[in-house]
Amino acid sequence: MIGRTLGLYFALRFLQSLGVIFLTIFGLIFMADFVEMLRRAGDVPNTPLSLVLLLCLMRTPMIAEQALPFATLFGAMAAFINLTRKLELVVARAAGVSVWQFLTPPVLAALGLGVVVMTTLSPGAALMKDKADSIEAGIFKTQLSAQDSNKWLRQRGRDQQSILRADFSTEAGLRLTGVTAYVFDLKGRFVERVDAVESRLREGEWEMRDALVTAPATDPKQMEIYHLGTNLQPTQVAQSFVAPETVPFWSLPRLASDTEAAGLDAVGYRLRFQQLLALPTLLAAMVLIAACFSLKLSRMGGVGLMVLGGVGAGFVLYVSSKLVSDLGGAGMLSAPVAAWSPAIIANLLGGLTLLNREDG
Repeated sequence: MIGRTLGLYFALRFLQSLGVIFLTIFGLIFMADFVEMLRRAGDVPNTPLSLVLLLCLMRTPMIAEQALPFATLFGAMAAFINLTRKLELVVARAAGVSVWQFLTPPVLAALGLGVVVMTTLSPGAALMKDKADSIEAGIFKTQLSAQDSNKWLRQRGRDQQSILRADFSTEAGLRLTGVTAYVFDLKGRFVERVDAVESRLREGEWEMRDALVTAPATDPKQMEIYHLGTNLQPTQVAQSFVAPETVPFWSLPRLASDTEAAGLDAVGYRLRFQQLLALPTLLAAMVLIAACFSLKLSRMGGVGLMVLGGVGAGFVLYVSSKLVSDLGGAGMLSAPVAAWSPAIIANLLGGLTLLNREDG
């Protein structure tokens, strides 16, 4: 069996390479977001640069989390290629250490990293993204991004019906910023339009602050608080305004159950929960795939082709995962099957390839 010291050495080398690549990706995402945020902040006078930096730091982890499987693949490939180039793996094999023994520490490290991301980092990134959206809503009140322009909601009250549009939503959709409401009577005739800076969901109503009410044949009037009746529950609002990717891991099962209890479709939340559960297995599969393309001696040539093959395999796995995820989101596959099948199949293929090359 591989010794504890040697196993820890292989695991640390893998984590070191993974950390460098992930931080590089994190930095690139941060810089791109920072440039875009600076452009938007230029239209808002007296916006502190420190606040822009803070917003970008709070938004980046949510985006960078999606790149973690690729960082794991490239980190494992870099670690194995360096170990092979320095003949460390050659010496380990000569000492009787099989490929499965020196792959076990990196695989266990990938599994542990996936558990940490799933239980701690992912919920933290979701909370930071929600807080960043709240701060951003206060700064860019008059700006509407293309991503947020599709937030529409139809509802009914006791004596009217209305359509809401919001620039931003925070607190699981309970707080809206940049709100416009088109109010109709029960027969569908237009009554008035309400533009409010902020709106909060209360029991049976939306409490809209700093509202401008515009009705036909009357002058617009400013109201400090406007009450708009609604029959929606918090879970129904969350279904319209909260993306599954922005919900913390620990809140997904409860939100999915509440959404189904309200008679709404909770497939997105259940699929996201299963995808996070499958994340450790997916990261372990990336290590096995990396091993398939990076254990060849560098002096034998073809390192570039090996790296290109690993990148191609990772791309194919990403496309396959996205396709299966879309099928699961459409209800054509169950959430567990859609979330777990790419990771399980990738592990099986990686293990089969290594068995054929090393033990075949």
